Amino acid sequence: MTIQETLFTMQDLQYRDFQAKLIPNIPPESVIGVRTPELRTLAKKLSQNDAAKDFLSALPHRYFEENQLHAFLISEMKSYDAVIGALERFLPYIDNWATCDQLRPKVFRKHTDKLLPEIWKWLGSGKTYTVRFAVGMLMCHYLDEHFQPEYLDWAADIRSGEYYVNMMIAWYFATALAKQYEAALPYLERGRLDTWVHNKTIQKARESFRVPDGHKAYLNTLKK
Repeated sequence: MTIQETLFTMQDLQYRDFQAKLIPNIPPESVIGVRTPELRTLAKKLSQNDAAKDFLSALPHRYFEENQLHAFLISEMKSYDAVIGALERFLPYIDNWATCDQLRPKVFRKHTDKLLPEIWKWLGSGKTYTVRFAVGMLMCHYLDEHFQPEYLDWAADIRSGEYYVNMMIAWYFATALAKQYEAALPYLERGRLDTWVHNKTIQKARESFRVPDGHKAYLNTLKK
């Protein structure tokens, strides 16, 4: 049985209809309807044998769940260099926010210095989900002990007409306001962000449990 056939044995039609509505920019017929925990379990099983190698080289995929499975397989890889190689092949084929955001290579936590040049390259790619992925990596790995103020510039300097890029920038700055408030606040006070991103950042920060009420009240005064 092929991996694609295996995915269809796991199909949940009701879930398929629900899932398709969450990803309106891809064709509904490209969604099989497999729940995320089952995909993660399958990825862990496949990562232990050679079947994963053939699957990872078979790009592009036809179905959303195949892309999800691909993302989970990359996330499980133990070798940093192997992950970077796999990403170079896969990132151009990502066509939705869910696959982009669930692509979270665990090995990156141990290689934050080596990862920065890759992030910089991805940010300049001009490809919607490659840029979104890059901003997501900045958010995941560089707002705590590896934070440097200049990384905020990397995100602030992005100008995009793509909704899914701008939403990730807003998410990044809202998270920065929760974790690095003093460093992130001037980007709103000085109008460094695109107007839509600026206002969405404030909205998301005010919805966050991690931002103190006093900060939320002040951020509300900065809306454009």
